[in-house]
Amino acid sequence: MPLLEMKNIVKEFPGVRALDGVSFTLEAGEFHSLVGENGAGKSTLIKILTGAYQPDGGDLLLEGQLIALRDPLHGQTYGIGTVYQEVNLLPNRSVAENLFLGRQPTRFGMVKRREIEGQARALLARYGLDIDVRAELSEFSVAVQQIVAIARAVELSGKVLVLDEPTASLDRNEVERLFDVVRGLKAKGLAIIFITHFLDQVFALADRVTILRNGRKVATQPLSAVNTTDVVRMMLGKDLA
Repeated sequence: MPLLEMKNIVKEFPGVRALDGVSFTLEAGEFHSLVGENGAGKSTLIKILTGAYQPDGGDLLLEGQLIALRDPLHGQTYGIGTVYQEVNLLPNRSVAENLFLGRQPTRFGMVKRREIEGQARALLARYGLDIDVRAELSEFSVAVQQIVAIARAVELSGKVLVLDEPTASLDRNEVERLFDVVRGLKAKGLAIIFITHFLDQVFALADRVTILRNGRKVATQPLSAVNTTDVVRMMLGKDLA
């Protein structure tokens, strides 16, 4: 049984069918890349998976159970978290505050700052980060901010992590730092969906790839069965040689 299954997902907007019967499966501990040209339907599919959109047709199952997500916060309660290219955290708040925002331990109505700072240091140490958690998030590089966002998403969710174009603003060294974190999470059994335009990164990390085109699924293939040329041809609607 797949950890996650999306069956025949349909999503329509005025004048356009963004998703036309798309099916997708994700196994526990799998790194699964989702690729396609702009407008292929990747973002719409992910927004349905995370609860930002509701489908017009089809089913979403988690561990074999049918679920219906009202919004991303509801999705988090099922263990589904997302990290976007633009870090969706508060740049003018401390790293520790960002990690525990909305769930800070309090005493007599006051946040226990020393406690959350200690917990933040311990949490980030698991991701290989040794930074001043009292400093504002904006003081750190985008790569560090991405790792903080991943740490928060995994703590809040913990079954499925969606990475939506997380490397678009990173240089090569920052990409490798982020990928070290991702490999560690995969080794611990977290299921990861990776949306990207960089096919070299897909082949460096993914177990399988799903290709979308014009709102439809073209194929799902293990990376061992295809090469970059194959994936590009399927994305563009060209026959394989």
